[in-house]
Amino acid sequence: MERGGAAALACTFRSSSPSQVSHWPPLLRSHRRPSAAPRAPHFLLPTTGRRCSYDSQKRFLDTSKGLKSFSLSTTSLFGRPGVSLNDEDLVKDKLLIDCGDDQDCVLDGIVALGKFDALHIGHRELAMHASKSGNPFLLSFVGMAEVLGWEYRPPIVAHCDRKRVLSSWATYCRNVVPVEYQVEFSKVRYLTPHQFVEKLSTDLRIKGVVAGENYRFGYKASGDAAELVKLCEEFGLSAFIVRSVMDTAKRSYNGATPAVNSSDKGQVSSSRVRHALSVGEMEYVSKLLGRKHRLVLTVREYSLKERKNITIPKSCMLNMPPADGFYENCELFNGGYLGLCKVVINTETIDIEMKDESSLPPNPFQENQQLGIEFG
Repeated sequence: MERGGAAALACTFRSSSPSQVSHWPPLLRSHRRPSAAPRAPHFLLPTTGRRCSYDSQKRFLDTSKGLKSFSLSTTSLFGRPGVSLNDEDLVKDKLLIDCGDDQDCVLDGIVALGKFDALHIGHRELAMHASKSGNPFLLSFVGMAEVLGWEYRPPIVAHCDRKRVLSSWATYCRNVVPVEYQVEFSKVRYLTPHQFVEKLSTDLRIKGVVAGENYRFGYKASGDAAELVKLCEEFGLSAFIVRSVMDTAKRSYNGATPAVNSSDKGQVSSSRVRHALSVGEMEYVSKLLGRKHRLVLTVREYSLKERKNITIPKSCMLNMPPADGFYENCELFNGGYLGLCKVVINTETIDIEMKDESSLPPNPFQENQQLGIEFG
């Protein structure tokens, strides 16, 4: 694709059809004991899900050094301001950091436990099982890389795009959109498995949990799925352990299946998604995700000189891109659908060539607007 006179964009890096899979029955199941102590009644207003926007969740990243510093503030389900990770006084007594003034937002819900980086079909399976027993929630952890000293990696799903992805899961979850809540990892890092489940029961007052068969929890990952079931029974919680969704595509590269990590037993995983993105296997990525991968970019300043060509610096990316290269049959979004395009990703820029020049309106983009590229 010729870049021609397309103007480069200056910006600040900021972030905050379904495939068919086999639905396995839970491997292990524990129901709440009938003798469990009754809880005081709570009445909640109807909710539509946690708000997600770049005004409420901001990240500033230096991609040239692979380093990240961030501040996170949130908006609760009820539209009230949440808490800031930079304010220790606000978060010291809270397990959830994005649930407004209290933690009753998950009251009597079913919580799926996991990392939920990629929101792939295995994660969707957990949400589906959670929806069978109550309102489905995802409980994920933030700040893990900072606490453990891991090298920063861009998210697979842009933070502002997670709500859209979760909304697409409603058809699998009895027409209910799963809601995601976050826990600051440093607050639970040193908890024993018993203490962790106790917090879920007493602090969040949930009805039950769903986890994968390989789920590990507690300090130094000392607890496994069987112990989770045992502890949930002790605290009067339901527990459902779900069989892993396996990678039926079984892709290989240069004749050899990649060694993703030591725990890889052929299941769908975020590590497999990252590996497939890193080599540009977008059809494979779509199978793992159950949808097309969407790369989201924020436009800080925009000037269009050629109607058909758009050039955006890679510093505008809000999540992990595919490998550098040429991609056909892509689609461009700016909140709405803009049309088909071809994309070239190189070391510094992302060059977009629209298939139909007339598909772009006169002023298609505004400052701070997000663009989405879906790879076919």
